[in-house]
Amino acid sequence: MSGFRDNDFWNNAMNLTEGTLLARVTDGGKAMFGKITGDSIELLDDSLKLTGKNAGVSGAAFKAPIDPTKVWCIGLNYHEHAKESNLEVPDEPCVFMKPTTCIIAPGEAIGVPSWTGRVDYEGELAVVIGKTCKNVAPEHALDYVLGYSCFNDVSARVLQKKDGQWIRAKAFDTFGPFGPAILIQRKIPDSAVLTTKLNGKIVQQGPFSDMIFSVAAIVSHLSRFATLEAGDIIATGTPAGVGPIQPGDAVEITIDGIGTLKNPVAVA
Repeated sequence: MSGFRDNDFWNNAMNLTEGTLLARVTDGGKAMFGKITGDSIELLDDSLKLTGKNAGVSGAAFKAPIDPTKVWCIGLNYHEHAKESNLEVPDEPCVFMKPTTCIIAPGEAIGVPSWTGRVDYEGELAVVIGKTCKNVAPEHALDYVLGYSCFNDVSARVLQKKDGQWIRAKAFDTFGPFGPAILIQRKIPDSAVLTTKLNGKIVQQGPFSDMIFSVAAIVSHLSRFATLEAGDIIATGTPAGVGPIQPGDAVEITIDGIGTLKNPVAVA
């Protein structure tokens, strides 16, 4: 498969038709990209060209859509989440990172060690950067976005408070479910809604219009101090309704136009 550090791959990806749902699935033991069209997946070659082969969505073994270069995260980015947390609205995005080793695919288990204390789900919109940028103005920031996906910023809440910073609490293996597909689109509508379900019950539901900082503002802000590379993903914060998970649970994160990211929870 074409490497994610390959500029040709990202050029081809940026040239895909807007509205394409780009996924990565296992076919015959090999990871392949595919376009989701209804109940079917049109399989693509390493250059993202149609192979003429199809697979069914039902029963497909989805992988994370890409292997991220870096995982950027934004904290406290919804007005309603700030209210429920009794925290003031920040005057600039609160930035932290997760290691790429936290990433898991749809269907893979979130592993919760017995010694961590409370662990929370956080349903989030993930931005996928498709073109390297630095010092980009907000009005041009979306030109560097490949598209959007679902992300779960799983967090060990007790450790987050104990450490006084967030790295360990956010960095556990399996604490970054990502997928099931990338919606190829420069802008996500403000009216689109993120919904998180825990064991089938809705626990989070928020429109992107409730974001404190827009996607364009976040991309621009990050690019002021760091080079954003093709393959970086940005988890843009979570709506109100964050809560704990435990082994035996199942978490589903759905975003309008993208699909549902579902992961069981197990003992690590």
